[in-house]
Amino acid sequence: MTGIEEGAKKSGVLWLTLDRPRLAWHTFHDGAIYVVTGGGEQDLPGLAESSQVRVTLRSKDNGARLVEFDAPVSVVDQAAEPEVVAALAKARLNAPDSEGLPARWAAACVVVRLSLP
Repeated sequence: MTGIEEGAKKSGVLWLTLDRPRLAWHTFHDGAIYVVTGGGEQDLPGLAESSQVRVTLRSKDNGARLVEFDAPVSVVDQAAEPEVVAALAKARLNAPDSEGLPARWAAACVVVRLSLP
């Protein structure tokens, strides 16, 4: 397991450098990092339109920077990859509508895959 995989599995949050560094919750699934943006979820402006983003993973224990890397960005077809949506829904804490997440995300959100280098 690489340092990136280990860091992504141990912590549920990461930093994405967009217009400014932004904290985002995520899930690690099947060798990639996934995030949800828009539609009442986390605001990550420009992420879905980007071809690449700078990712910073920090230690869950002490907040120290573990690793930084540039990740290719791709938008996930939520209907074609329901297992990704299910993994994200499981990782989404304190959702006001946990049972309706997949439908709400399909209607109003973008799911993004950050591929590991």
